[in-house]
Amino acid sequence: MAMTSEAIVDTLLHSFTASKRNPAPYPHWFLKQCLPAAAADEITALPFPAPALGGISGKREVHNATRKYFDSENSTAFPVCKAFNDAFQHERTTSSIETIFGTRLRGTYLRVEYAQDIDGFWLEPHTDLGVKVFTMLLYLSADPGHRDLGTDIYDTAKMPVGRSPFDPNGAMVFVPSDITYHGFVARPIPGVRKSVIINYVTSDWRAREQLSFPDQPIG
Repeated sequence: MAMTSEAIVDTLLHSFTASKRNPAPYPHWFLKQCLPAAAADEITALPFPAPALGGISGKREVHNATRKYFDSENSTAFPVCKAFNDAFQHERTTSSIETIFGTRLRGTYLRVEYAQDIDGFWLEPHTDLGVKVFTMLLYLSADPGHRDLGTDIYDTAKMPVGRSPFDPNGAMVFVPSDITYHGFVARPIPGVRKSVIINYVTSDWRAREQLSFPDQPIG
């Protein structure tokens, strides 16, 4: 039976409502059981190859040519990608995000990246401030060796002060600002660290081909 967007919306809203808010060093939330288990398993098993790093890391942009998105092509090819996109485009979801996390989504566009990180991957501290108005880092892989592979959280001096749990089907949420520094300290990654990065971006986003619904802004 195909996963429905309505089932994903219901589970998402429950995870939003039950999320834990952490006030420092900037407001961020930890979520659990974000998706129906069957949807999380199906997304984790998507047949996208993990891209090679070629010895280069620090920013995702350096590997733009091999990044994967729940774009129009993949939404057509994989029903679970379409259901996922439809769920995050749904008015119930966007209204809940605005109410619980305190951002404004009207006029923005959904962008969903499927990230697969291998040993040698790291990310320098950055804020996501700019055209992104919401960030949700949804963790997928269930390898026991991934338990310490959560997102690193930094203060304004870019000093690490915490780390999100890397719970399969759990997530970290924040609203980008000039203090929302986060990244990934270099450490061993056994296998492939899988996650989904959900952003809502303004109309200034240039790479329209990455968007889930390039011609359908929220609201």
